[in-house]
Amino acid sequence: MRPANIITAISDVLAGIAISGILFSQSFDTNEWRCIVLLCISTMGLYGGGVVLNDVFDAELDKIERPERAIPRGDIRINEAAALGIVLLLIGVAASFLCNTYSGIIAGVISFAAVVYDKWGKHHLILGPVNMGLCRGLNLLLGISILTTQLSQWWALAFIPIIYIASITMISRGEVYGGSKNLLYAASFFYILVIASILYFAIINKNGIYFAVVFLLLFAWMIFNPLIKAIQQPTGKNIGKAVKAGVIGLILMNASWASAFNAIYFAIIIVLLLPISIGLGKMFAVT
Repeated sequence: MRPANIITAISDVLAGIAISGILFSQSFDTNEWRCIVLLCISTMGLYGGGVVLNDVFDAELDKIERPERAIPRGDIRINEAAALGIVLLLIGVAASFLCNTYSGIIAGVISFAAVVYDKWGKHHLILGPVNMGLCRGLNLLLGISILTTQLSQWWALAFIPIIYIASITMISRGEVYGGSKNLLYAASFFYILVIASILYFAIINKNGIYFAVVFLLLFAWMIFNPLIKAIQQPTGKNIGKAVKAGVIGLILMNASWASAFNAIYFAIIIVLLLPISIGLGKMFAVT
């Protein structure tokens, strides 16, 4: 289920909630806290179910390339894993519908996109990374959907995590046998584009700019440090470290989003997820 990654998915939703502005709404009450909890449960189910089914579809290939994974190692039977993945996706969709209809629809689209990626998308050079990025972009919108009126205003922000995750997915193909320096350079360009985009919103919103800059600097350090090493020596091991840092670094990116929209306290809550994700990343596989 990639527990460390699930924590980053929660940070996506929290960032979306911060962007929606509901934290500053006069109508914010117990029902909104209930929706926050439901959306966090939803993204846990959606992400967990998606990666479990990914291992189900990859079971034969993993016998060769990833024999340490649970299915090829024999820790769980493939039909049991498939059942777990389906149940987790259903929990994810159901929890979102308990918040509101728009959230439920977005969760349904996320689960569909995840299955498409697991079964077909990952095998396409360009569409695969975009497909995976779409899941994360929709995850940000899942958080924004807590205040449905804000979806029409901020839906385009989903393209930023799409670009970021597509870049990580693109370079992750070199984790086993090594990768291309050109792809790593391309990822660097897209990383800079993502950072610049978040900084732009921090500047126009003004109040949270200082915190956003701090979190963006930490984010840049976390993702570029291993990426530069991978560019110097594009071995599978180095690329794996760059991918792991890119995934966990999402927490700092999402803290930057919250700061850019003046939700400073929420940004701090998101950052507190970082040591949890790093700790889980040492116990369980991230990629």
